[in-house]
Amino acid sequence: MKIAYLVLAHRNPKVLKKTIETLSCEESSFFIHIDKKTDINEFSEIRGRNIYFIEERIPVYWGDYSMVQAITMLIQRALNAPQDYDYLILLSGSDYPIRDKEYIHTFFERNRGVEFISITKIPGKGKPISLINTYRVSANKPIRQYIVRILARLGLAQRNYKKYLGNMEPYAGSTWWALSRDACQYILDFVNNQQSICKYYENTFACDEMLFHTIMGNSIYRSQIRRNVMYDDWTNQGAHPELIGEYNIQLFEEKENIIFSDMYGSGEMLFARKFSDNNLAVVQQIDDMIRQKRSHVID
Repeated sequence: MKIAYLVLAHRNPKVLKKTIETLSCEESSFFIHIDKKTDINEFSEIRGRNIYFIEERIPVYWGDYSMVQAITMLIQRALNAPQDYDYLILLSGSDYPIRDKEYIHTFFERNRGVEFISITKIPGKGKPISLINTYRVSANKPIRQYIVRILARLGLAQRNYKKYLGNMEPYAGSTWWALSRDACQYILDFVNNQQSICKYYENTFACDEMLFHTIMGNSIYRSQIRRNVMYDDWTNQGAHPELIGEYNIQLFEEKENIIFSDMYGSGEMLFARKFSDNNLAVVQQIDDMIRQKRSHVID
């Protein structure tokens, strides 16, 4: 089971370095895009024969189409590599595994052919139709973005997605996923061949949480989709998930398999977010838990 980890990073180089050390093995590689707004020298200690930094860096903005562009660049780079990776797993630089690398590889071997991406139809719980119908301008055009925001508040920035998507049903979900090589090639072909649809998503908010999900939800892979393997804590219902802490670790330790359920269904968690360079003690606690669970398997 060969795995390519695709990483979007803009901070927390120490967490990322530790993540790579924890997951690295003969059958894994890491393709990393560092936000162009970030000083890449902060990541200078991250080096290895299975680590590849994307040379053509772009500035990435939260909720912006630049997220889609960076992810697509990572997919392309991994698919062009001489290794035939079985799965491509998308992570952020603030994510960390909550199972050991042997367990993770065995998990994907056992579930070969399953596509792990959390999706739900639009409109749906937490995914209103306005998410896809409201016109939005990229963050790199601040004046136009400000004007469009005012128009949106007045209800004057609406579009009808059906004119652009045709018979495709819109889906949304979490940014992070673990997809088979074939599914990733399918996504890449779609993005390259359906420019008008991609252009539509370019002017929507959080398109990284919709475009890939709509492609997969309308594909031959639909029946093979399960919720993603990434745990995040939204208990405070903010704009971003909470940092992993003692409460979360206790949940992870309660049972051998870390099962989580939410609006996307129930499934096993292999990774968690978010972690910070400012509290590496939490990462150490995760390492201790991983070793303990590994020892149970060996015993």
